[in-house]
Amino acid sequence: MAARLVVFLFLLAIALLPLIAVAECECEPEDVEDHDKGAALKLKIIAIFSILAASAIGCAIPSLGRRFPALSPDTDLFFVVKAFAAGVILATAFVHILPEAWEKLDSPCLGGAWKEFPFTGLIAMLAAIATLLVDTIATGYFKRAQASKTGAIVGDVESDHAHGGHGHAHGISSMIAASSSTANADDGAQLIRHRIISQVLELGIIVHSVIIGMTLGASESPSTIRPLVAALTFHQFFEGIGLGGCIVQAKFRLRSVVTMGLFFSLTTPIGVMIGIGISSTYDENSHKALITEGVLGAAAAGILIYMALVDLLAEDFMNTRVQNNGKLQVIINVSLLLGTGLMSMLAIWA
Repeated sequence: MAARLVVFLFLLAIALLPLIAVAECECEPEDVEDHDKGAALKLKIIAIFSILAASAIGCAIPSLGRRFPALSPDTDLFFVVKAFAAGVILATAFVHILPEAWEKLDSPCLGGAWKEFPFTGLIAMLAAIATLLVDTIATGYFKRAQASKTGAIVGDVESDHAHGGHGHAHGISSMIAASSSTANADDGAQLIRHRIISQVLELGIIVHSVIIGMTLGASESPSTIRPLVAALTFHQFFEGIGLGGCIVQAKFRLRSVVTMGLFFSLTTPIGVMIGIGISSTYDENSHKALITEGVLGAAAAGILIYMALVDLLAEDFMNTRVQNNGKLQVIINVSLLLGTGLMSMLAIWA
């Protein structure tokens, strides 16, 4: 169900974004000094392949744990890399997406209620709350389903205790089975949670990836595109590692892993191609452009902030393995700060 929701919202975002190109604008567009369509198109083509390759490699690295034990989810290195990737995602939300969304919805081109109320913060907050609801409701539902199965086995054990002789012997074996079933239920609940985390995280990533790709594709300024190519390549690579780590922990079947990896890898390049297609008519100061990009950006920021803090960082930092290893705690904190610092620095160029 969650996977279908991700696909639906992704297709909806793709369908809506081109509509912003045909809106009328009440503000004059900014003067552009260096328009060079030929050079810009070459850079956009480079961006498509560069970002696609970085996204695919980043998302695939955690899956290599099957061949390289050092990268498996049970190692200290995995915690360190995942903390760095979570820092990249957190900085993406706070430093890149949220300020951009705030700028869009606070634009002088918009009037009325948009100027009188801080909708950006409201939308980000509501998106974070909605993510919490999806996370807790889905996890609770599957936990109750697992508990009901375990309860049925325990009921069989009590029934066996009511009989003597052979029933008692059978009851002992049933108790062992019940204990094993309880452990399996706990593992199953944790697995379900990892699957929910990976799918909701991908949803937040998809939303902002299409927007940033479209922004790059619609630009005709080589001086604007060059730093964006490097920044987005770096960003997608480490964001892919974070998502790939969640996918590995979710233990999806190969088909689902490939599908999720393709969705992540293709969203930004698809956004770039959409931007190229509408670059001749795109007006970033139009009402629909500002509102659509601002609302989707704020929502994506809210989702990613929740996922980074609650489902990635808190999940790993409170893990028993980390809590019992002081050295590992220090290393993953440094890794987190390094990820947030490097991603934040990219705001200087993009």
